[in-house]
Amino acid sequence: MHVIGRGAAVGAGAESARDQFPAATGHLGQYLARDGSAGAPVGIDTDRPHAALVVGKRGAGKSHTVGVLAEATARTSGVAPVVIDPMGAFAGLAADAADGNPPVPAHLVENPRVQADSVPPAAWPELVGLEPSEGPGALAWEAATTATTVEGMLEAVASADADREIRRAARNHLQRARAWEVFDPDGLVASDLFGPEATVLSLAGVPDAPASAVVAAVARVLYDARERPDPPERLPWLFVDEAHVAIDGVAEDALRTLLTRGRAPGVSLVLATQRPTALPAVAASQADLLLAHRLTSEADIAALSAASPTYLEGRLRDRLPTGRGELLAVDDATESTHTLRVRERDTVSGGQTPRATGIR
Repeated sequence: MHVIGRGAAVGAGAESARDQFPAATGHLGQYLARDGSAGAPVGIDTDRPHAALVVGKRGAGKSHTVGVLAEATARTSGVAPVVIDPMGAFAGLAADAADGNPPVPAHLVENPRVQADSVPPAAWPELVGLEPSEGPGALAWEAATTATTVEGMLEAVASADADREIRRAARNHLQRARAWEVFDPDGLVASDLFGPEATVLSLAGVPDAPASAVVAAVARVLYDARERPDPPERLPWLFVDEAHVAIDGVAEDALRTLLTRGRAPGVSLVLATQRPTALPAVAASQADLLLAHRLTSEADIAALSAASPTYLEGRLRDRLPTGRGELLAVDDATESTHTLRVRERDTVSGGQTPRATGIR
């Protein structure tokens, strides 16, 4: 048996596939033979920190794979998974497991709130739709430097020594941030995210800009907590589905930090997207695990090919799977590639495409 991310061989003979895996190892799937049949089980390392990239066109199984990884990390002692759920696909993690499977320790946070000062002052102009080099944007930046809440920023703008029109424009844009209702002085802190259960943050229906702000804030809370002299013991895994949306907003810098510097303090990051070209090149180059489902866009395939390791035999486009749920795993830990079929979720998936069949 192979463990992706670790490469440890494990003997067979257990009663079930799940029982064959050692501690801090999740069941990812089975090897996929050339004739399409399933082979030996394949594990995923949940012991060490990883930077992983999960890609695939819509409907290829990308979110399903993220759910499988979230289940695996939630069942690992010493790990604190946090799942950013922009589409409502992962609420089932916190529900009863299906078909008699062991439950997943997880809880759902609907309408999560974060503290306003967990978004850096320099990011506030972009967040509220202002140019930082122009008067209103510069004023919003200054207000975010002096205040820790949105209300405090509005008060700072109102009392600023600036032209009336500049103050009005800055106020109007900051009021937009207040209307999003994602900022709260009592918003998420480290103790909310490092518990023994996985935390699913539901952002379904939240516009892109405030959703990106939540991602940025959560990423910084996790990283800063593990950088403290007395860090939380559990190692966090941050899962970001539809990552291209978050990176297109104010979350890019925070996620880039996790990609390039997260391993030392023990922070793992899993980015999932159907648009690899929308991610910065560092996402593919820094990922030690690439989990690729079917892709058909030439631009997306080219973007991944440019960062493909030398040990990948043949062209990436020729190795990509074609069936739903099939996966090409590129593993830096063992400098190897593996074609497999991802296992079924133990919990209910909310990511299925609605169908008209059976509706009257």
